[in-house]
Amino acid sequence: MLICVAATFMMVLSNSAQAASWVIPDDFATIQEAIDSLDVLEGDTIIVGPGNHFGAFIDKAVEIKGEDGAVIDSGPLLSTYQPCGTIVLDIGFFFAGGGTGNGATINHLKFEGPAFPVFSRGADDVTVTQCTMVNPIQGITNWGGNAWEISHNVITDLRSANGGGIGILVGVPRVLQGTVSDNIVSHNKISGMLHVSSCDAGGYSGTGIVLFADFRYGASGPKEVMNTRVVKNKISLVSDNPDVVDVVAIELTEHGTTEAGWPATPPDPHAIHDNVVGFNDLRGTVWQIALSPENLDEVNDISRNLGDNRGHGLHPSVFGAGID
Repeated sequence: MLICVAATFMMVLSNSAQAASWVIPDDFATIQEAIDSLDVLEGDTIIVGPGNHFGAFIDKAVEIKGEDGAVIDSGPLLSTYQPCGTIVLDIGFFFAGGGTGNGATINHLKFEGPAFPVFSRGADDVTVTQCTMVNPIQGITNWGGNAWEISHNVITDLRSANGGGIGILVGVPRVLQGTVSDNIVSHNKISGMLHVSSCDAGGYSGTGIVLFADFRYGASGPKEVMNTRVVKNKISLVSDNPDVVDVVAIELTEHGTTEAGWPATPPDPHAIHDNVVGFNDLRGTVWQIALSPENLDEVNDISRNLGDNRGHGLHPSVFGAGID
């Protein structure tokens, strides 16, 4: 037994010794160079120093940590959009799909400029914490990912461009099927103004936090968003043009108007189910909780939120850890 314990202890020491820290711009000129380097291994930390930096494609389980006022001011180009003038749709950190970047952590960074500070298609076990995002189209986008922790982030102001105006999105996109589960969205602060593009056609709402199963334009199932906890967030948002694009604090959507490309009837059984939404402070937003269809409160626990919609006073144990 003593030999086994000693061997296990040595393995732990060996694994710990393998993790390394790399500094931008001392060890590598850019974050992308560090990620692409064969010397940077999964489990390593990339420390981003002071100043403005370009973002990166993430395909390793690394920690990217900002220090001394590090700012991500631009990143990989997703596309451009031209409703009236060119809007650059760039991404701070991009998880491009196929599970690349599973297990990565992003923390203590300020994003000022990118339309999509953190955007993922299918990465699991990602942590985004203690970051600041200023005026994004979508702050944190988790399409198709499981077991994310999105916590203690500050998102100030949002903007729309015939879409977007979203602080945090967790969901299954139109082009995919599958289950999104076991995500945690907690202790985030989303506040300020939703700036509506002068050429925005409207027909939708911006939102602080949305759980979304996208069945628009002929998209097929099965799709599920389940076992996600949205707890202890503070959302205080207003729109500068609510007649075109208004704003809601928290939204659960699996169905909408047929004019927007939705099917004639909601999915049966529900695609969004067994999630908990509680202990959120929504008092700074006029339209606080939106459900589409409206009976989603029958299959999700929505309770104890500060504001007009407090729910049914469910016991705190329903909401699990992280509500103290």
